[in-house]
Amino acid sequence: MRNLRIFMLAALLILVATIAWAKTTSPPLKSAITISASDVRASQEQIMPTITWGGDIATYYANGNSDVTKPGSLFAKKGLKLRLVRVDKFKDQVEMYLRGETPYLRGTLGMINMAAEKVSQYPETKPIVVYQMTWSTAGDCIVAKAGINKPADLKGKTIAVQAYGPHVDFLANIITSAGLQMSDINIHWVEDLTGDGDTPAKALELPNVDAAMVIVPDGNVLSSGGKVGKGSEGSIKGVTIMFTTKSAPRIIADVIAVRPDYFKANKKAVRDLVHLLIKANDQVSDIVKNKSRNVAPFKSLMRAAALHLLDSELATADAEGLYLDCTYVGFAGNVKFFTDKKWPRHFDKMNKEIQSSFMSLGLMSKRVPIAQANWDYDALKSGVSVKQAEAQVFNQAELARVVETKSAQGTLADGELFSLEIYFKPNQDAFPFEAYAKDFAQIVKLAATYAGAVITVEGHSDPMRLLRLMKDNKPETEIRQTRQSAKNLSVKRAMAVRDSIIKYSQQQGVSLDVSQFATIGHGVDHPKYASPQNEDQWRKNMRVVFRVVRIEAESSVFKPL
Repeated sequence: MRNLRIFMLAALLILVATIAWAKTTSPPLKSAITISASDVRASQEQIMPTITWGGDIATYYANGNSDVTKPGSLFAKKGLKLRLVRVDKFKDQVEMYLRGETPYLRGTLGMINMAAEKVSQYPETKPIVVYQMTWSTAGDCIVAKAGINKPADLKGKTIAVQAYGPHVDFLANIITSAGLQMSDINIHWVEDLTGDGDTPAKALELPNVDAAMVIVPDGNVLSSGGKVGKGSEGSIKGVTIMFTTKSAPRIIADVIAVRPDYFKANKKAVRDLVHLLIKANDQVSDIVKNKSRNVAPFKSLMRAAALHLLDSELATADAEGLYLDCTYVGFAGNVKFFTDKKWPRHFDKMNKEIQSSFMSLGLMSKRVPIAQANWDYDALKSGVSVKQAEAQVFNQAELARVVETKSAQGTLADGELFSLEIYFKPNQDAFPFEAYAKDFAQIVKLAATYAGAVITVEGHSDPMRLLRLMKDNKPETEIRQTRQSAKNLSVKRAMAVRDSIIKYSQQQGVSLDVSQFATIGHGVDHPKYASPQNEDQWRKNMRVVFRVVRIEAESSVFKPL
């Protein structure tokens, strides 16, 4: 009996320690790094960090598909000499940056912000963001155990995330978009992103960890091929992919930052680097686009990417997957990101959003200004494509069919990520955006951020008249006509709301993809209160519901780019 009690006590202590670790706040990068700044080391060959990400395929390509600059490469032709070094642990990269081993930081905008408080302690290392490389548009995801179907379900749950990694601001955006606070969740911090070490995927095996932020290949393993985890072959029983960055293609921005002391002394070299990366962006895109007609350059590109990013020339299929997981933004994307201050995903707005989340997590103690290069983009136009990259476009006819089918089956809510409601008055059929500006601003932000998800605009009608007719035993024809009239009116209202949102976005100087919106009229079929008992319930039945809906599996919904 005594041994049993000792065993039970030990098990309890282990459980308590595990739960305590799950709630432990990751130390801010400022306190995790204790070294001070040193001058950039003088060298004819500058070290440039890369990470295991498809965007860096263009970086190696510009260097001659090599880690050292090859003669005849884009970089060599401009006199640049770089040694590309893959550094996936951002803490190590920041230490290299502070020691002056490299003047560059390579990571997501969230990672740059995470380092900002530490590196901004020294005037010579305050980061200047000079280039946006890509958006993550399919490579990252959140997976969750059974019973957790949408972001709002994460309240009170524990989520595994890599400390100082690319998913911290991804998670923060999900949580705030769901109307939650970061304090509503617990975070289990891990050291590594993927592999055999201390990763989110491994942490998900713990009984007290409910969800994890992972790269899509790991998400597919955990969920038995993107379905439901069976508990075999590396999967975890009941785990599903809640959604990927295919639905949220404007959250994770990959960028390059530079030290101001190096920038000041080598502005032309940095500008040449940015210009050549844009050229490489265009040329890599052309090579991939024309791979069936011109096989050799594509094979050479992917072999080099596999070697330098995945440590094996044989991993070409995985290298191609890395490329497909992101979208190169090119010249037009950089102009929009850094100069269009009205756009909800503008550089300054994202920094503000990210830092608010990091402060709530204790990862930053105060706001830190993040500078950008303020390039003269007219001077960077030479030899590059200036065409705006095509946004995610939906096939409206196919989208309408899918949404109507899901609505009829009652499964539309299964793919819901976020929702909000607006209310109207009896007999109201106009929705001036001046009266709904706050709600419409939220919709515009969600549409820009979750540009790969569908936004349904669902009109609902007050059922009181129908209820009275049924109570009075009116003829069935009158009841059917009333039901149909209510449905027609709800469709009209949904379309009026959608049109008003589009006008509002235009008035704000923001361009929305109209094909992203699907209107539905429910009429009286799905009231919030089936039999209203008071005026408040009666009024809340008169509503338009917006849902941000994941339809990633429905490939026919998306037009080919």
